[in-house]
Amino acid sequence: MLYIIRHGQTDMNARHLLQGRSNSPLNPTGTAQAVAASGRLRGIPFRIVFSSPLERAVQTARIIVPNLSPILDERLTEMEYGPYEGTDLRHLPPELQTFFGDFVHQPAPAGMEPLSSVVQRTGAFLEEIRHIRGNILISTHAIAMKGMLEYLTPESNGAYWSRYIGTCAVYTVDNEGGRLGIPQEWK
Repeated sequence: MLYIIRHGQTDMNARHLLQGRSNSPLNPTGTAQAVAASGRLRGIPFRIVFSSPLERAVQTARIIVPNLSPILDERLTEMEYGPYEGTDLRHLPPELQTFFGDFVHQPAPAGMEPLSSVVQRTGAFLEEIRHIRGNILISTHAIAMKGMLEYLTPESNGAYWSRYIGTCAVYTVDNEGGRLGIPQEWK
């Protein structure tokens, strides 16, 4: 079984800033969220842990599975926001309003990573690990996580792009015999 988790809160999240590739650590709330997620996931014998190399994802992984060192993979890194990194989400420029208003039909503004690239790189990661047996924790970011969910359910036609994924939210994916199942939000 794959357990895909979004990292805990950072100060940039709390200030409603577009974080992207900024290497922000968890804040005290984010640490508490990761500890709570650890409690929810207690008893699951994780065989391996993968993480984005960004500090907030690594910290989340280490809190949840302290006995395993996460394997860092660049493909799990958050979307590249380019010149929009640090933008206040409450005061978006028009081109970001248009993009965020209709991810499916609007291309990412110039300088940002295209959503198709996020799906391609996260999908390549999933294909590479699909034959690993046992429970796997994947610590990542909201848009990277949505890229994986889109890859796993192409019939969703982009429905995951506009879905809110909170900090330390978890999705599970059956992984029997190398066959990846449909993602399910884990409560």
